[in-house]
Amino acid sequence: MYVENASAPVRKPVTVPGLHAMKAEGRKIVMLTAYDASFAAQLEWAGVDIALVGDSLGMVVQGQRSTLPVTLDQMVYHTSMVARGLSATLLVADMPFMADRNVDHALEAGARLVGEAGAAMVKIEGAGAHILESIHALAGRAIPVCAHLGLTPQSVHKFGGYKVQGREHEAAERVVNEALAVQQAGADILVLEGVPTTLGERVTKALDIPVIGIGAGPHCDGQVLVIYDMLGITPGKRPKFSKDFLAGRGSVQEAVAAFVAEVRSGAFPAAEHGYN
Repeated sequence: MYVENASAPVRKPVTVPGLHAMKAEGRKIVMLTAYDASFAAQLEWAGVDIALVGDSLGMVVQGQRSTLPVTLDQMVYHTSMVARGLSATLLVADMPFMADRNVDHALEAGARLVGEAGAAMVKIEGAGAHILESIHALAGRAIPVCAHLGLTPQSVHKFGGYKVQGREHEAAERVVNEALAVQQAGADILVLEGVPTTLGERVTKALDIPVIGIGAGPHCDGQVLVIYDMLGITPGKRPKFSKDFLAGRGSVQEAVAAFVAEVRSGAFPAAEHGYN
């Protein structure tokens, strides 16, 4: 069992105020998913700022067709495993599908993910009225919130598939307004997924909180990928916004370190990883 990752370089713990300072100073934020203690230890060693226990585990770990079957119990289980592999990296856990259907359920899920599983922040998709109420309630009880807009995987049936969002003018305006709304509700950071590069830049400039992109272009305050995608081991076609960082390298550790270096320098994502 990992109690502390002794092999990782010593560094100060990443905090919510620290992430805000990184945006203010123009330092890129690095985020990767992890689903167990061993992968978490790789993120810790490489100096990743944020580890995300995404409900993407439903697809890349469980082999589901979407993230929708993932349960809160499963999120608590995987989050607690990842927590054991971390010391300085900040831990974010996804709210699974319908865990945020009202404020009471969101508070219960947040309490379990933070208090029981060891997360430092919870991630919640969308910006409907009940979501904004939940963000406000969680923030009011000192549970930091990562909002998630753009291509939100829990809305896959509503979208008709995993499609780029915000390409039309009206849709882009909606994303900007939603981003401002989740910030006003109390979100501390925002994951922006699957939107045109120009929209990613616009949202990043409009917000005071850090914007972490995934398929949102190079102008975001940071980048996140699913670790199985960036290692090239997810079955099927790799997403356009991802890159195989394991290719030509000898270990997972080297691949994660390369991802960190390229995000920090701005080399990743390149133009071919974005959308028009």
